[in-house]
Amino acid sequence: MRSAKDFFKPLALGAPSPVREIPFLPSRMIHFFDPSNAKMASRLPELAQKCDVLLGNLEDGCPAERKIEAREGFIKLVRDTDFGGCQVWTRVNCLDSPWALDDFLRLVGEIGDKIDVIMVPKVNGPWDIHYVDQLLAQIEAKAGIERPILLNVILETHKGFTNLEAICGASPRMQGVSLGPADLAAARRMKTTRVAGPHPDYIVRADSDPKHPDAPRATFQQDLWHYSLSRMVDACTAEGILPYFGPFGDIEDTVGCEDQFRNAYLLGCVGGWSLHPVQIDIARKVFTPPAKEVIWAKRVLAAMADGGAVMVDGKMQDEATLKQCEVVLNLAKQLARREPELRKAYEFSEADLAE
Repeated sequence: MRSAKDFFKPLALGAPSPVREIPFLPSRMIHFFDPSNAKMASRLPELAQKCDVLLGNLEDGCPAERKIEAREGFIKLVRDTDFGGCQVWTRVNCLDSPWALDDFLRLVGEIGDKIDVIMVPKVNGPWDIHYVDQLLAQIEAKAGIERPILLNVILETHKGFTNLEAICGASPRMQGVSLGPADLAAARRMKTTRVAGPHPDYIVRADSDPKHPDAPRATFQQDLWHYSLSRMVDACTAEGILPYFGPFGDIEDTVGCEDQFRNAYLLGCVGGWSLHPVQIDIARKVFTPPAKEVIWAKRVLAAMADGGAVMVDGKMQDEATLKQCEVVLNLAKQLARREPELRKAYEFSEADLAE
């Protein structure tokens, strides 16, 4: 077993020191793009103004015959594009594929100083993270990278789910986990072909009326992903890393997408994937705290300056609710520092944002 005192030492001579705390940067939407698609690539400067994260996708959604083209396209795009304050991520091919090793070697070796996070698909256990951790340290050392590249893994295999907690704590590089509902459904042999979202056959049914036993009984559609998402959030927060909802596949169902994202937001996720530009604004709306909640949280914080329990508008507030309000306020301050319109809506002063 690796000694705790060695956990934050570089895994290769000359590699950057591992981070001790994952930075909580706004990442409400992780917008996927195909680097081999010239039309999509041409929109990157515009998208960088709207998105918290732009992710060059080299894995699923990129056909085998375009894998190398996508990789080369991503390298060129990252070199030539000014992303401003937008984070740059990439999803490499799965570790058992013929493209994964070259993905790491080329991307980290040539543009590693510009990549914030590498998303690793189909992770089965902490051993996958240990391999990537060591490999990245060696390439970073060789390329002279001064800051470690972080890892976001996709929870999309049954083995990965059973080893979830160990994966989350496998390396200081672990930035977060994204739920991958489509592959996870297949791995579990779930009988759904939807990419996230509820299923009309997954229901609970109200009891029958004894006085009218033959009367229709109300049914209520349930969320297939509630348990998986809740466990993922707990595993992430226990290790100080960030949970994300993954893809919502029905691009035209903007209402369903918003509902699914909001469920994830309320459960503790910090963002979701965007597969189409229409989903960018949905993610921005959902994962941005409403102004009324932020203003309410500020009132509670002010009322509880001396601790204890107080009444605010007839509602009891104590240390537990104070902690809830601090979560909302911390996120609101992060976003308001980047977006002046939010600073105004949240009624933040310069002093508020300097804290």
